[in-house]
Amino acid sequence: MDVCVIGAGYVGLVTGACLAYLGNKVIVVDVNVARINELKQGKIPFFEPGLAQLVESTTNSHSLEFTENLAPAVKKSKVIFIAVGTPSLAGGEPDLSQVTAVASEIGSALDTTHKRVVVNKSTVPVGSGNWVEMLINQGMTSKKEHKSLAVVASRMSEKLEGEELPIFSVVSNPEFLREGSAIADSLYPDRIVIGSSDDFAISLMKELYQPILKQSFKAPSFLQGQPETTYSERNGNSAESIKIPFVITDLTSAELIKYAANAFLALKISFANEMAGLCEKAGADIREVVKGIGLDKRIGQYFLNAGIGWGGSCFGKDVRALIESAKEYNYPMPLLESTIAVNERQRKVLIGKLQEELKILKGRTIGLMGLSFKPNTDDLRDAPSLTIANHLIKMGAFVKAYDPVSNGVCAEQQPELNLTYCKDLIELAKNCDALLLVTEWDEFKQANWQEIAKVMRSPLIIDGRNVLSEKDLLLAGITYRGIGH
Repeated sequence: MDVCVIGAGYVGLVTGACLAYLGNKVIVVDVNVARINELKQGKIPFFEPGLAQLVESTTNSHSLEFTENLAPAVKKSKVIFIAVGTPSLAGGEPDLSQVTAVASEIGSALDTTHKRVVVNKSTVPVGSGNWVEMLINQGMTSKKEHKSLAVVASRMSEKLEGEELPIFSVVSNPEFLREGSAIADSLYPDRIVIGSSDDFAISLMKELYQPILKQSFKAPSFLQGQPETTYSERNGNSAESIKIPFVITDLTSAELIKYAANAFLALKISFANEMAGLCEKAGADIREVVKGIGLDKRIGQYFLNAGIGWGGSCFGKDVRALIESAKEYNYPMPLLESTIAVNERQRKVLIGKLQEELKILKGRTIGLMGLSFKPNTDDLRDAPSLTIANHLIKMGAFVKAYDPVSNGVCAEQQPELNLTYCKDLIELAKNCDALLLVTEWDEFKQANWQEIAKVMRSPLIIDGRNVLSEKDLLLAGITYRGIGH
């Protein structure tokens, strides 16, 4: 199937490459000419395990190509994905300027050769499907003089002054990709959600996703671990009985599913952190508490992780956007507001523990183990590390940092941040008064703590993710502090 993906960012590039791997002819479009030229040369603009190999294999097979020219790609394609960014504005509502521009351009580019399905893959507020349809209609009418939007909208399938108008349908198909495992999440999803009332559009989307629904493709050899069993392991099914749910719903419900899913996951993390604070007061261990409640199938173990809170491009943005959408209906959402408040408070917990151990932070040397908001990505958007580093620097500490992939990205994106970047963990630890585990990279879990203790001025480690072996650190003579225990 001929597919156009508009937006060569995280979601667009992963989606385009995966659809190409499944045998479709995919064109990825982006207005950033420099990015398109880099992609043509095989340069990936961000770190995601396996993506470079996936892009290389699909471009070599001519299944995937890149362009800055939207109109030819739209004309050629049956399915057109909108996968552009929707970052938060100052008030918390999403910035839809890129969606607006793209939808209008799609309308201008449509012709009458065949019906298209326009897919909202970008995370957009409730009601955006109808809005995107209106913008496409406006784009169509912008090139037809003296033809009103009302006439076009009411006569989409009729002749107008001797000219047949293009026919299209807008579908909501939210993404549920986790950075660091985006390819596996694309090929082995928990569910595929389609929001539409158009039988043609639903049928076409089901045809597009049929290899995933039937799991009829060969697992990519470059994916880490055993991705072909990801869905089975997650749901307790045998590999032979995999049946990935294909959820068909209305546009509005599909849009709300995406926001509600991220809001609930953020809520689970904030709940675990709220309980962690009580555990420390009462003398309990949050690790045992979340294990005990996570075994309840109604609750589940995933995302019950106490630590320094969530970050990244999705949770904060989507929770705030959901709150702002509710305000349009004069509907308060205090639970979600508290979810954000707990998360913001949690980022300062490590600093409080530092003060308890070191008393004075002025003049101290503190090392940050990790910068990206989670492992297996170089994404620094809303990363807790930046909040912690800024607080420590303002308090007069000298701050060093080491991240396996994000040092250069941080130096480029945060030039005003007075950080000293280290090439490895030993260099980071040298002469430090304390190390803070911020990102749970495997490299940190497997560190040689005996060697690290030798080079530290004061062997103190505060584990912001509760992933290090307290026993191993104590044996190395290191003072250990975790979260909630």
